[in-house]
Amino acid sequence: MIVRVQQQDFDSAALQRELVAGRSDIGAIASFTGLVRDLAGDPLQDMTLEHYPGMTEKALEGIAQRAAERWQVLDLAVIHRIGALKPADQIVLVMVASAHRGDAFAACEFIMDYLKTEAPFWKKETSDRGEKWVSARKSDIFAKKKWEV
Repeated sequence: MIVRVQQQDFDSAALQRELVAGRSDIGAIASFTGLVRDLAGDPLQDMTLEHYPGMTEKALEGIAQRAAERWQVLDLAVIHRIGALKPADQIVLVMVASAHRGDAFAACEFIMDYLKTEAPFWKKETSDRGEKWVSARKSDIFAKKKWEV
């Protein structure tokens, strides 16, 4: 399991090679790459992500472990960036390796839904109108609820 919180950008192809290196039991890899987007009518200059070192990694590891216990996960990676990011920059990568696509897709979606609502990141958007802190959207909270069965 790979869990990283970092300022530098990531290379998803290199990470995939790292997950499958020396393995022949992986039949599927599902991944999600999140980008900084500008949803508001007010142009986004940047988004700054802050975290609490140690606590954030532990929370991400816990989310990943829950996915690995629930589905047939052979390996996985969660990379989340911090610092100042511009629109269209990569912000998060979740990659799940499994023998079968169903487990890979479900675990990947589960990790993202929990990451959006439970991971201790603080996001501040800066635009021409100033700065504002961003909280979880209602749609993210509802997405997470579907896994609470």
